[in-house]
Amino acid sequence: MYILRSFQYSFCRIMFLVSILKLTATYTNCLCLNINYFFVIKFEMLNWRKKKPSQNVQHKYSDCQGDQENRQVYFRVIRFNDKEQFKKKSNRIKTAKYGILSFLPLFIIDQLIKFSNQFFLFISILQQIPDASPVGRFTTLLPLTIKFGFSAIKSIIQDLIKHIKDYKVNHKYVEVLRNGILVQERWSEIGIGDIIKVKNNNIIPADLVLLSSSELHGICHIETKHLDGEHNLKIRQCVKETSYCKELKDLIDLNGIIECELPNKLFYNFLGRLKIMNNNPIPLDNKQFLLRGSILRNSKWIYGVVIYSGHETKIMINKSLRSVLKESAMGKIQNSLLKMIFLLIFLLSITCALCSLWWIKNSTNKYWYLEQRDVNAYTFLLQSISFFVIFHNTIPVSYVYIEVVRFLQAWFINNDIDMYHEESNTPAKVRSRYLNVELAKVKYIFSDKTGTLTKNIMKLKHCSIAGELYPEGSQNKMIYNLINHSTKNYILEFLRIMSVCHTVIPEKSKLTDEIVYNASSPDEQALVIGSQQFGFTFHTRCPTSVTITTLNGEETYEILNILEFTNSRKRMSVVVRTPDGQIKLFCKGADTSIVKRLSKSGEKHKNQTLMHLNDFARSGYRTLCFAYKNITESFYNKWKDEYLKASVVLINRESAKNKVAEKIEKKLTLIGVTAIENKLQDNVPKTIQSLMCAAIKIWILTGDKEETALNIGLSTTLITQDSSIIIFDETKLTDLRHTINQKMYNLGNTIETMNCTLIISGRFLKHALSSDLKMKFLKFCLNYC
Repeated sequence: MYILRSFQYSFCRIMFLVSILKLTATYTNCLCLNINYFFVIKFEMLNWRKKKPSQNVQHKYSDCQGDQENRQVYFRVIRFNDKEQFKKKSNRIKTAKYGILSFLPLFIIDQLIKFSNQFFLFISILQQIPDASPVGRFTTLLPLTIKFGFSAIKSIIQDLIKHIKDYKVNHKYVEVLRNGILVQERWSEIGIGDIIKVKNNNIIPADLVLLSSSELHGICHIETKHLDGEHNLKIRQCVKETSYCKELKDLIDLNGIIECELPNKLFYNFLGRLKIMNNNPIPLDNKQFLLRGSILRNSKWIYGVVIYSGHETKIMINKSLRSVLKESAMGKIQNSLLKMIFLLIFLLSITCALCSLWWIKNSTNKYWYLEQRDVNAYTFLLQSISFFVIFHNTIPVSYVYIEVVRFLQAWFINNDIDMYHEESNTPAKVRSRYLNVELAKVKYIFSDKTGTLTKNIMKLKHCSIAGELYPEGSQNKMIYNLINHSTKNYILEFLRIMSVCHTVIPEKSKLTDEIVYNASSPDEQALVIGSQQFGFTFHTRCPTSVTITTLNGEETYEILNILEFTNSRKRMSVVVRTPDGQIKLFCKGADTSIVKRLSKSGEKHKNQTLMHLNDFARSGYRTLCFAYKNITESFYNKWKDEYLKASVVLINRESAKNKVAEKIEKKLTLIGVTAIENKLQDNVPKTIQSLMCAAIKIWILTGDKEETALNIGLSTTLITQDSSIIIFDETKLTDLRHTINQKMYNLGNTIETMNCTLIISGRFLKHALSSDLKMKFLKFCLNYC
């Protein structure tokens, strides 16, 4: 029986070694195919280091510090023109971790970070002591070597692939303005302050500020799906002061300075200002900023100035932050248990060694046929090592093979046909094989609503103007009231706001000659398309004006200022000069942001309008309030200067702009509200129901009203008919504390038999997460929801 078991054990080991050899052969073939690339990469790197700059170089940028509002501000100053520069910080990137000389020490350090590897390496060293080890020298060393070898081959292959990718990226070419002409330069040779030309469908090689575009008014579109996963095109537009630079002579004569923030990881934020000659500073923000890795679409070409290059680009900064190795909860538990067992084995070995010495000392004469040993410190050390090696089997050596199991698990997941999405040609992808074991331990899923649970394809369904309801299909009624009704002026302003208050870019389709609207927000696109139903068509946007077609002909509105929507403001406004010379503020946003800014005379239809708004919200629609205000010329001129100063600061620009915007966005007149439909994705209720059946708790974040959130919860089956709904909407800290304590006391131990759903307002969440209630609120959510 013993021989049979030994044979089975040996056979299993032989089969495992055969599998390892097959995998090694496969990796070796890949290594042989790509080894030439590796040497080419190293050769090119040496050439890059040896390359000397030409004599026409100059320093183009510097990182400085200054004072703003009695605070020290650190910023970057960039001088852009067509001269070459010193390659102080080039655009060359390196994502590979190892080199030829650094591989061995770095690999050993990576492996010895893990306590399990330290433990088995320590055992392997102890087993090499002849007089101390009771087992063979290679009992632990052999499987540990196999594991290290397998990890080394895998690391070499992965790092070699990264080297090849780095080489290909660094050796892509782009046109750079040098000494009055456009020349082809490698991406790695681009520097901060260079003016480059990017053509359609090409990747942006560095973080740029847009100078000009082949399209009208300096507009271009970029695709960022490889950066943030969003498939919709984003609109970028240069400032009007540089939009004329479409020829080389214009670019050569364009000498300016860009002051901007230092490199940071914030993808969607950029603050800067442009100074040309002796003109006033021009504010730069995310609308002029192009990220490295994004793709230029629907534009023949663009010119841009390099702001951040190489590892200073936002994508590379974020990649470096995400490079930390994740560890599963099971891995942490295993390491803790391993350390405890190690300590236990150590104590047990010491105890057994002491007992052994005591026994030798008292039984030497009795058992004469045993080897005689002196009772001293050396014998004690040998005995301790012997017992430690014997007891180390408490931790099976198969622990070393967990790495191989993780690798095979990841391979099976990546090749699982049931996890393949055919429509988008997207298979499952394991990004961290250390988290495979966590898949069955998921307890919570956090999700947003828009674009995740919904299709993000929106449509205008209903609206209410001056207290009059206009449901879907009532175009004729609105057009009739626009001529003959007492609220015709409200209807006219309402449709003007729908057509003018937005940042949508219209384009004519080359095939059908129809207008196609490009919008960063689907809400705006739905409103612009919806206004067409009532005879108001937006068709032209210039840098300083928009033109719409109304029932009475064309109207052109001069855009004086755009106060953009932000999460803190919850509204968007445009200051326009109407065709008759008046200055007006058109505003749209959430009811919580608009209603409190109404004048007394502007609340005439407030009650009826809010009644309709709540009905829309209970039906699950997204709601927006519309308001306007007439502005005097003198007030606007004074306000404009303040807003311009706030627009060019390099620190806390958003709060500075919001503070100035508050001065003009008040004493508004409420006009009406809209209801926009955003349909759910296919099979959302079924999916959520399946997840809840698996005891997974789902938390959804939405920016809608409480009534809309309730409706969404019902339509997605997150809230069922037998659910007990708990609503927190208090605003005062004392009230919040009392409400949480009262709810916890009332629920008590009955929660196990209840199906509870918690609905939290944003105001409550803000207080609950920033006070001493944080831990109590977390405990309530984990225990009762």
